[in-house]
Amino acid sequence: MSLDKIVWAVALLAAIVFAFVSFDYAGLILAVLGLASGWFVKGDHRKSLIIAAIFLYAGGAAALGGVPAVGEYLTGIFTNYGAVLGAASLLVIVMATVERLMPGSD
Repeated sequence: MSLDKIVWAVALLAAIVFAFVSFDYAGLILAVLGLASGWFVKGDHRKSLIIAAIFLYAGGAAALGGVPAVGEYLTGIFTNYGAVLGAASLLVIVMATVERLMPGSD
């Protein structure tokens, strides 16, 4: 398994765990994992990542909230994963900006 898949898997696992366990630094951990994950996003996947982050922030994370018994947990998981995707999107945006401003790059 490659390093990028390991980082994404750890970020997803953290999003799941923090949906069930309360921890003071959960947001910081999710943000750092999101930034690390964003480093590995290839150019052709950048747009999809940003769209997914926007969808989860805009309320998509709560779409399954009405499911009996597990809706609350699914909302927590997708909200946490939205935080990961949001941080990854920020790094992707910064990387794209730097790539555009660097001399000699097309």
